[in-house]
Amino acid sequence: MKTEGETRNLLHNFIILVKNQFNRNIKTFRTFNGKEFDCNELYEKYGILHQRTCVETPQQNVVAKRKHQHIMNVTCILLFNQVCQKSTGLMLLAMLFI
Repeated sequence: MKTEGETRNLLHNFIILVKNQFNRNIKTFRTFNGKEFDCNELYEKYGILHQRTCVETPQQNVVAKRKHQHIMNVTCILLFNQVCQKSTGLMLLAMLFI
């Protein structure tokens, strides 16, 4: 992702990927209060509950950052071991689902 404007399209593609690859629907999507995640019509279309972290609560942000860091660490390990050589993005999306 090069700009925040790509978020809506990437999020839509991710929702479709999860549905097609794992035959599951995303029920909840939790974000910080970034404006790039304000895709209410997309959440309503797919029946996704959008949760935002509370303002001025670093505890919630730390938990989210820790989860994101874990996802990135596992992705790097898989790349290093060359488990999935062809599709880095698909592997990252699979890790997000797990």
